[in-house]
Amino acid sequence: MFLTTKEIALKWGVSATWVTVLCKKGRIEGVIRKGNRWYIPEDAKKPNDRRSCKSTQIKARFRFIDLFAGIGGFHQAMRYLGGECVMAAEINEECKKTYRLNYHTEEKELRGDVTNIQPETIAPFDVLCAGFPCQPFSKAGAQKGFKDKTRGNLFYTIMDILDGHPEAKFIILENVRNLADKTENWDIITSELMRRNFYITEEPIILSPSDFGIPQIRERVYILGIRKDIRNEKILSNGFIHKNDLQLEKHFKKCKMGDAWTILEDNVEDTYVIPEEQEHMILAWDEFRIETGIKVIGFPIWIDSFGVGIDDDNEVFRAQGYDDMPSWKQKFLRHNRKLYLDNRVFIDKWIRKYDMLNKIKLYKKFEWNCGTDVTDIRDCLIQIRQSGIRAKRPTFYPSLVAIVNTPIIWDKNKGHFRRITPREAANLQSFHGGFKFQGTDAIQYKQLGNSVNVRVLKILGESLFALANNGWDGELDGETH
Repeated sequence: MFLTTKEIALKWGVSATWVTVLCKKGRIEGVIRKGNRWYIPEDAKKPNDRRSCKSTQIKARFRFIDLFAGIGGFHQAMRYLGGECVMAAEINEECKKTYRLNYHTEEKELRGDVTNIQPETIAPFDVLCAGFPCQPFSKAGAQKGFKDKTRGNLFYTIMDILDGHPEAKFIILENVRNLADKTENWDIITSELMRRNFYITEEPIILSPSDFGIPQIRERVYILGIRKDIRNEKILSNGFIHKNDLQLEKHFKKCKMGDAWTILEDNVEDTYVIPEEQEHMILAWDEFRIETGIKVIGFPIWIDSFGVGIDDDNEVFRAQGYDDMPSWKQKFLRHNRKLYLDNRVFIDKWIRKYDMLNKIKLYKKFEWNCGTDVTDIRDCLIQIRQSGIRAKRPTFYPSLVAIVNTPIIWDKNKGHFRRITPREAANLQSFHGGFKFQGTDAIQYKQLGNSVNVRVLKILGESLFALANNGWDGELDGETH
């Protein structure tokens, strides 16, 4: 009996990508290739993972600490590059359970609130990793930045740890995109790290997994640093790391139509099928789109803006407070009114057919963001949000967020729309196939929404380490090992 790469990956606790690489390199006996697919004998032996650098097997090339660790995205990336985690800190108990489940850390290695950790109690390390809290900088918050006396000051906790560990050689920090929007935030980060003898990135490095062919739009700011005295002076000579120095472009890959489907799993449980009413509404809006003959909709459609059954435009506009609206909203209202009048006979019937006037507000709103590239809503990525039902091209998913607002896809095998699973969300964050989760789906979605993307960090870490004066050919200098 033969298994697919996904099935054997799940059995071995590794990624399907790694299994494919092993097949191509002829490291698994008895594999069969049919087209672009590989099939592996069920009793095939798992080859040794030459990438593994667990300290119990191979001496680690460097040591790292994992601050604000979440479920261990940094940990997975650094271990892939040859690192050994000497200390992790995470305040959320659910995240700590998942972290322990995957990394088997002892209590002394996985700690709680980072502000309660004395720097001198941390073992020597080479790399400091931290996805420090984003709330002070996020658009969803008050954006107080470093003026936030609680979360904003956590950056200075990182600085305190660096002060207690002059042996630290590299820094990898991650935060939300708009950390870089305010010059004062960036100036503080720059001055504090340079004062501690680090070369850092001259400008905020803003990257998304979609830059590397991973089908998710998720822009984040990355701040990289290398201790001045270990840098390769031929590359770094003027006080900063330039983006070109990292040679990231060799990893760049554009996402294309259909890439969204590459992260999907086979044989998904029926529990992920969306409620019948939601599916009914999605298909109702597709009927609306087709019957009105609209191929490109350049504005959100909102039934409450139609003025259903009213003949006088002025009456419709007056009832909705048109004169007090900003110009963009006035334009939005005019477009919706014209759409209704141009298709009034059909729309009136459609509204009665689906009882749309009595639906909740989110079912009354619809956005088609596919242009003419998609002809069937079943070929779209769907989101059901407070702003309505949104259909997007299947090129990449919107950013996973730390709330349950999971993308919806059409499952051909089931003949129904369903939400992507936590495992599929983990694929979007580049967590390997053997990563284990615990807790409810809601907890898992939240943890993944708060996580870093593993592959992006692998690329950044490897590029940063290559700037050391001995490159990436061996241990960084051996002084802490």
